[in-house]
Amino acid sequence: MRGAAYPLTLLAAGAVLLAISAIHPYDMATWWMEVFPIFLAVPVMIATWRRFPLTPLVYTLIFVHACILMVGGHYTYARVPLGFWMQDLFHFSRNHYDRIGHFAQGFVPAIIAREILTRRTPLRPGGWLFFLVCCVCLAISACYEFVEWWAALIGGSGATEFLGTQGDVWDTQWDMFMAFVGSITAQLVLSGLHQKQLTRVGSGRTIDR
Repeated sequence: MRGAAYPLTLLAAGAVLLAISAIHPYDMATWWMEVFPIFLAVPVMIATWRRFPLTPLVYTLIFVHACILMVGGHYTYARVPLGFWMQDLFHFSRNHYDRIGHFAQGFVPAIIAREILTRRTPLRPGGWLFFLVCCVCLAISACYEFVEWWAALIGGSGATEFLGTQGDVWDTQWDMFMAFVGSITAQLVLSGLHQKQLTRVGSGRTIDR
């Protein structure tokens, strides 16, 4: 699949899934807050596609992350059926779907950050790139915790569904830790594949899949 076909396919599929997730969500305000990053990221990717097309791996990861956000937005993170299934299977004390979301919050941005740093800075694969990608992911996670804090201040008890702490006093620390683990895991598991795709990318050229 060449050029724009693959990302356009993901875009179309994502639009359909987004519309489905908006049908009778548990709480519409929470749905908007959870999926809002999609409405920020997609226009940026569309606007920059010609001069900075991303690798198929990055497009795929962004699509998967968007799906995680949509599911969390539809059910709220504390009520996602997958989380209840894991809770019953592993005898967890709470619904851990939010841990999946925050793991993805490190896993996906790690490869995005790796791509941008590799293509737009003198950095090359190695220790410094690995370290700085982790730093970027932790910074993104910290900023998201700021957003949750501000939502709590503004919305009060109405922001409970968005926060999804489920009574865990260490929820913020767990969120950032999971993002950190995700950033490390992504680089250990996907760097080889990502590097192969990057070798086929010229600055601003269309990417062949």
